[in-house]
Amino acid sequence: MEKLTNKEEEIMQILWKLEKAFVKEVMTEIKDEKPHYNTLSTIIRNLEEKGYVSYNAFGKTHQYFPMVKMEDYRKKFMNTAIDTYFNSSYKNMVSFFAKEEKISAEELREILAMIEKK
Repeated sequence: MEKLTNKEEEIMQILWKLEKAFVKEVMTEIKDEKPHYNTLSTIIRNLEEKGYVSYNAFGKTHQYFPMVKMEDYRKKFMNTAIDTYFNSSYKNMVSFFAKEEKISAEELREILAMIEKK
């Protein structure tokens, strides 16, 4: 599974949310600066070439849908990020977020309770 660019990830997030969509429907979901229609169409075709999406043809137009589950993508690239940025240590990752005040003590207690339940 190939790593996606930031823009490709943004488009995949939309497709995962919508489950199936035409290019114009994807366009309406883009929050920031909207790319030109042809640019968006090219990004989606690149996602198709990479195996992330497929389509159903309706005449000359295509309705796209994800071929890769969000959970599968997240698992692969979160593991890569943890390996790369936190020396394969979940402890280092949690410590980082605690120091950055991105996770509260209450959230840490909830995580600990989940771990202990398992």
